[in-house]
Amino acid sequence: MYQTQKKKMNLPKIISILAFLFVGLLAQQKAEAQEVYDLSRCIETGLEQNYSLKVVRNNEEITRNNYSKGNAGMLPVVSNTNRLNGSLNNTTQNTATESFSSQGVHNTSVESTINAGLTIFRGFQVQNTYNKLGKQVELSSLNTQMSIENLVSQIVSEYYKYIQQLVLYENLKYAVSLSRERVRIDEERYVLGGASKMQLLQSQVYLNADSSRYALQREVLHTSRIRLNRLMASEKLDEMIVLKDSIIDIDKELRFDDLLQQTLDLNTGLQIAGQNMQITELDYKIIKSRAYPYLTMNTGYTYRFNNYGSGNIESQHQHGLNYGFTVGVDIFDGFNRRREQQNAQIEVESQSIRYSEVEQEVKADLHTVYFAYDNNLRLLKLEEQNLEVARENLDIALEQYKLGSLAGIELREVQKNLLDAEERLISVKYLAKLAEISLKQISGDVMSYMQ
Repeated sequence: MYQTQKKKMNLPKIISILAFLFVGLLAQQKAEAQEVYDLSRCIETGLEQNYSLKVVRNNEEITRNNYSKGNAGMLPVVSNTNRLNGSLNNTTQNTATESFSSQGVHNTSVESTINAGLTIFRGFQVQNTYNKLGKQVELSSLNTQMSIENLVSQIVSEYYKYIQQLVLYENLKYAVSLSRERVRIDEERYVLGGASKMQLLQSQVYLNADSSRYALQREVLHTSRIRLNRLMASEKLDEMIVLKDSIIDIDKELRFDDLLQQTLDLNTGLQIAGQNMQITELDYKIIKSRAYPYLTMNTGYTYRFNNYGSGNIESQHQHGLNYGFTVGVDIFDGFNRRREQQNAQIEVESQSIRYSEVEQEVKADLHTVYFAYDNNLRLLKLEEQNLEVARENLDIALEQYKLGSLAGIELREVQKNLLDAEERLISVKYLAKLAEISLKQISGDVMSYMQ
């Protein structure tokens, strides 16, 4: 009987253990089912699926299709023309002695012609046009590259923004646990008569305030996750993301002189400005080409068949080749060509000025961002020291509070100092990371984040 009672007492425990193991197994399977995203995978997913980037790539493909010798006018133009003509006539012819009349005379003719035309010389206009099309392909490729760099920069920024919000979320979670522990201590002290009810209620107010901040941070974290999913063009924008990284790692080895040289060599905005300048120079050459004589060639083959409804000739076939050359020059067009040439020259100068302006803007951005990067690295060391002091101060304050030698408002101040130190540290880390991302984008090295 004793053994039976013992088995009945152990049965609930066995059920609880099995339920715990089952829940743990489900949680493990769910964690294994969730895919882990590192930074490189987020970037690759975005580059593959982002909608805006797909449109930019389509525009580049259109530009590549336009880059052809036929579009530049280097190839002959061949056309075929076919005609069918007919007539139905009633004819009356009168002479001095006789009169002839014919009714319903049906004449038909069929003609088929193949013509070919080719511009042999147009003052190098054709060659310059072909070169311009090639430069437009390079420009389109650079525009795509800039769009890719912008997207990569946005994904990297949002990736570490999400990590920042995760860290803040965990910090607030820890703050809630500290406030809950304080409520527990005050409840025990209140029951034993060592604390007033007002002190207990104040602890509960602090707990509710920390819980509210914790709930609001969950919303911020949710928004950051949606933005990251949007940049990757995920099908489910609210899909949970498990990041491989949990800290913001900063490259502290960036040097200004190296970045400046890389910027002058690799900055995409500068390269685009250079391509625009070259395209403008080719436009100027194309306009100048109109002052040269031009030479064109035409040739064709014609087949013609006529069928006569009356007369001595019943039908007639005719076929043959024709050819010709045209030489000409535009002598006077109301000074329009000279005006267009002057405007094109001014546009070349404007593009040169624009290149200098872009170069100055890029250098200014580099100076500004590098100062922020260097300053945040110095602040980072200071905030790390502050956080260590705040943590140690909290440990001491908690012990004193448990012993009753520290007031509740003083403990709250110490707790708040720790939370503020953690928020400042993660904020400085994120700002330093943003500066690093901007420096790499300006210097043309932002794609290194895919490694």
